[in-house]
Amino acid sequence: MTMNILAICGSLRAKSTNRGLLRYAQANAPEGTKIHIADILDVPFYNADLAAKPAAVELLLKQLAQADALLLACPEYNYSMAPALKNALDWASREPDNHLLSGKAVAIMGAGGGMGTSRAQYHLRQVCVYLNLYPLNQPEVFANAFSGSFDTDGNLTDERIQGLIVKQLSALQKWALQLKK
Repeated sequence: MTMNILAICGSLRAKSTNRGLLRYAQANAPEGTKIHIADILDVPFYNADLAAKPAAVELLLKQLAQADALLLACPEYNYSMAPALKNALDWASREPDNHLLSGKAVAIMGAGGGMGTSRAQYHLRQVCVYLNLYPLNQPEVFANAFSGSFDTDGNLTDERIQGLIVKQLSALQKWALQLKK
């Protein structure tokens, strides 16, 4: 059986270094694992007054329902998580009984300034508590987006971080299987 991991990037930029982390993860997924990268570009801000869910939201919710685990690339904006990522989680959290998120394993990674995205990842972990998501504790993936670890297209070139991602994916696969027992 193939484990399906849904990856969501909090940055909407095509050449985002956070998207680059997810592309690397997708290309280097462990055997028995498939990583799908969600496109949240057209997901509007959550609004309970909308009569119907927009098509982009419906697609995201369908992808979340099919996911065995999540991989979140968390940029840091003003010492916190990016609004696009938080918004995607907000839409999913409004489903009855939080059934799309509750109990799922999640791995978090991020590329940002001097401290990677450590502050944003900490905020994201707080949100995970409320959503009953189970974040993987280690290995943590923090990348400095401005240190030469990425090429001009946002692709990861740093071998140390590449190794951490491979380890994180393996740990996520094991964590997700353990939680399903």
